[in-house]
Formats: sequence, C-alpha cells, structure tokens
Amino acid sequence: MPSRLSSSPGRLYRPEANNSAMLRGGDRTLLLNGEVVLQTQPHTDWGAAITAHLFLPLQRDRCWQQLTNYPRWVEFFPDITRSNVITSPPAQHWKQIYQAACKNFFLFSARVEVYLRVLEVSSAQQQQIQFRMERGNFSDFSADLYLQDWQGGTLLTYAVRATPLLPVPSMVLEQAMRMDLPNNMRQMRRVLCSR
Repeated sequence: MPSRLSSSPGRLYRPEANNSAMLRGGDRTLLLNGEVVLQTQPHTDWGAAITAHLFLPLQRDRCWQQLTNYPRWVEFFPDITRSNVITSPPAQHWKQIYQAACKNFFLFSARVEVYLRVLEVSSAQQQQIQFRMERGNFSDFSADLYLQDWQGGTLLTYAVRATPLLPVPSMVLEQAMRMDLPNNMRQMRRVLCSR
C-alpha cells in the first residue's frame, strides 16, 4: 500500500500532543485502510526529521509488550542487524541498548552503530518509548514512539530525527527516509499482528 506524505511546515511534531488530534480527516481514513501517513519536520541542514503514523488492529498493551522487547527490533526493521539490551538497571524506567544496521544504497553500503538510552513511559492515555543517542555513527539521533488507543485498536506514532556524521543534504536524507520508513512500518505491523 502506498504511504501518504503530509508536509506541513506549520504542523510541527509535538511529543506531548494528542497524536490522533494532529491527523486530518483524510489521514484517518488512510490509516484505517492500512496505509502509513508521513509528516516531515525541519531539522538541520544536514539532517532530517520525519514522523510516521500507523494503525494497528491490536490492543495497546499487546503492542507495548512486543515493542519493549528490544532484541525483536531486528524483525521490525530489516536493516537492523543487531539490537541488544546492554544495561537495564533494576527499578529504573530506562535501559541502554546497542543497535547496528546496514543499509545498501545505489553505489555503496552504510553501516551504523548506535548506543541508545531508552526511556519507557506509561500512562492511562498513552505509552511512549524515547530513544536518545549516547554515542554512535550520527551527529545526532533521537526517536520517539507513541502508542495510544484509537478506533478500537492502537495508533502508533514514530518520530525520528537524525543527522549523519558525513554531510548529506537534508533533502537527500529526507527522501531516503520517506522511501524506507513506510516499508519498515508495514513490516513492523506484519510482525506485531502475527503474534
């Protein structure tokens, strides 16, 4: 299924906002039909920021249990080759994870490694996973994943912001993310719904 790209400079992604309220009527219909809705946001001259919305016909708790099993992320995102929990302090809501990925482009292949501090936040209205880079092959990298009850299932919102160490124009990076992220999100839905 094709993805829908919403590029609205006036609608910046606000993590504290109700994600379903940010969607337009047509976007809601697309989501319920199984499509991925994308929104781009300004980031840096050499980086990109994109938010993907995906409807899951699953209860939120079921999604949460699977998404917080970080070694399974190799199943969700095909380019991720390793995803290991390094540290998980007792009685804490954060973990440190290591992820490695390999992405093949037209003439070269890029390998990236990142150590992330992951914070899990849960409330009655939504659950959130914050990924913050501690060190790795990016100038900056962060992502936020939100789950909220919506239309008898779960609205998953995944916002990622990244600037590679090698200077790549933001337009090129944004285009690559527009192409990859919908396929990754569809794969995530297939894996989540298959269990």
